[in-house]
Formats: sequence, structure tokens, C-alpha cells
Amino acid sequence: MNPMTFEEFDAALDALGWSIADFCRATGLHRNTPQRWRRDGIEIPGWVPKHLALLQDLQRLHTSYLVPPKPIADAE
Repeated sequence: MNPMTFEEFDAALDALGWSIADFCRATGLHRNTPQRWRRDGIEIPGWVPKHLALLQDLQRLHTSYLVPPKPIADAE
């Protein structure tokens, strides 16, 4: 499996509606860690894309099953 790119990392956070600070709080990382990955060219650890994919799956499941559907407007 290819390492996650910074563009993919940013896109995954955007899809979740998260900032880097949100990601760091949720994972217990120091707030500078993702910037260090980018700045120093450090490969994003393999657990990160897996973690973000699971969060996106949970978000989809939540939207599909727990958020009530919007009412359909009455046809006139």
C-alpha cells in the first residue's frame, strides 16, 4: 500500500469537516506533528489513513441510519 499523501490527508480531514487541531485532539498527537510530517517530508504513518477511513465510514453510517430523513414537501 502506498503511503498517504498530504493532499489525501487534507482531503480526508475536509471530508470529515475537521481541522488539523481536531485530528490531533482526537488522536492524542501533538498539534505540531502533522505540520512536521509535511515540513520535514516525514511519511504519514500507516495507521493514519486507516483511522481516517474508519471515521469517514462512521460518518456515512451515522448519516445513513441515525440522521432522520428530511420531510418530503407536499405536492400541490
